[in-house]
Amino acid sequence: MSDTDKLYGAMGIGKEVLAYGNAVLEGLLDRFAQIDRTAEYNQLKVLKAMQENQVSEACLLGTTGYGYNDLGRDTLEKVYAGVFHTQDALVRPQITCGTHALALALMSNLRPGDELLSPVGKPYDTLEEVIGIRPSRGSLAEYGITYRQVDLLPDGSFDYEAIRRGINERTRLAAIQRSKGYQTRPTLSVERIGELIAFIKGIKPDVICMVDNCYGEFVETREPSDVGADMVVGSLIKNPGGGLAPIGGYIAGTKECVENAAYRLTSPGLGKEVGASLGILSNFYQGFFLAPVVTAGALKGAVFAANIYEKLGFDVAPDGSEDRYDIIQAVTFGTPQAVTAFCQGIQAAAPVDSHVVPEPWDMPGYDAQVIMAAGAFVSGSSIELSADGPLKPPYAVYFQGGLTWQHAKFGILKSLEALLRKGIVSEEEIANAMEKCRKTKK
Repeated sequence: MSDTDKLYGAMGIGKEVLAYGNAVLEGLLDRFAQIDRTAEYNQLKVLKAMQENQVSEACLLGTTGYGYNDLGRDTLEKVYAGVFHTQDALVRPQITCGTHALALALMSNLRPGDELLSPVGKPYDTLEEVIGIRPSRGSLAEYGITYRQVDLLPDGSFDYEAIRRGINERTRLAAIQRSKGYQTRPTLSVERIGELIAFIKGIKPDVICMVDNCYGEFVETREPSDVGADMVVGSLIKNPGGGLAPIGGYIAGTKECVENAAYRLTSPGLGKEVGASLGILSNFYQGFFLAPVVTAGALKGAVFAANIYEKLGFDVAPDGSEDRYDIIQAVTFGTPQAVTAFCQGIQAAAPVDSHVVPEPWDMPGYDAQVIMAAGAFVSGSSIELSADGPLKPPYAVYFQGGLTWQHAKFGILKSLEALLRKGIVSEEEIANAMEKCRKTKK
């Protein structure tokens, strides 16, 4: 037994679970090599943008007060625009989270009487109150902005005819959610997003196409802005923050869309000119620099998790062999007890608060109890090892993150140990899954 195996044992990973994990890993080496090639391309892309925009030591310093003439803030936004190949970008610590970034993009570019279209079905839960699907103060509905939704077809494809019928003279903005949210539908590839945007623009060219890019940055070599998106929006405590950004969000897109967002974030007449960076720019820069490699580690963890649980007979989305377009892995367990055990296993693998036992609770913005495992250096950071899920049918859990692949691997093994100890998975099932690995290898 190697010293590493002994350490796994000392940290609560049994021999059977470790052997099974290593057997699964043997079949993933080619997949991991492709992920590393994508990371190499994206690393060079970020480095190129930093060099072209002459990032200097002075850019790493912060400002206070109004933040006028903040060199580092303004240069960082040029770097983001360079990486996403957009006219402009807004990257601010004053954007508090991904939902805030999306609300900001929507509220700044829609006006009373406009209609918002979602051509990819139900949006993420926290956007329901932003839109007004669930009544809330300050929603788009309160400002006279209507909402229309076109669900995906049963096979996950776009319902083009229904989208065509849904676009009308009031349609101003189409919101395209790249990732699955709390659903088990496929995540959208950049190629598919481009096809959808081209279809919408072919019907009404002035429709603003906004892509919720959360969890998708740097998973592919292209971003939605490379295939026609007018805005791409995301959180800095997910992929692009690289685990170092302590807060923040971004909107990258056309000059008009970004300016509208800046005026909404601050004030009419002020826009991008104000907003102090408060001494955290070095985290933003270094996090963005590391993001391609950090995302690659999280992506390997998602692939590993899919294969671990698929071979045990659970429904997983994406499956173990599918191409990946975000870092999220959904596993459907069918019972609330299994969802809870999985999350408790992930929490026990954390570097921070590993001793804490998560339980479901009434989290703001959701219509059911949610359990979250997130022992993170940055509170709520889902580029770090984390898992969450609503306690409602079909009782699926959503795993993502891991600042390193090695930590993601440990977290998945720890989750399986938790299920084993609760009797949800048996030693016999693990042995049978290991046998499948051996047969596949032969």
